[in-house]
Amino acid sequence: MAGELQDDCLFCKVVGGQIPATVVRETDTTVAFRDINPQAPIHVLVIPKVHHPDAAALAAAEPAILADIVREAGEVAVDEKLDSYRIVFNTGSGAGQTVFHAHAHVLGGRGMQWPPG
Repeated sequence: MAGELQDDCLFCKVVGGQIPATVVRETDTTVAFRDINPQAPIHVLVIPKVHHPDAAALAAAEPAILADIVREAGEVAVDEKLDSYRIVFNTGSGAGQTVFHAHAHVLGGRGMQWPPG
């Protein structure tokens, strides 16, 4: 069920402490941790502590938590001393989503190209 932690979800296991992560920030509603396969010198994931399969589902069910993720992504950028950065939400496998628990990627520390992908 959406919102509840799922036994078979990698990020739910991070939230629950069953899988270790290098946590850089944590709030009542979010956890931010370093990506294990970084695509930039700074690559931090910001996830909700509740399970929703993607950002669109999270926005529909709990928009305040989606706002918390975006706010925390900005705080990660401040903490990491990034003056330029990208926040990315991949939604669906065709867009590159590989873990189906809503999350934002904070990418920085190098120049970014446009268009992405």
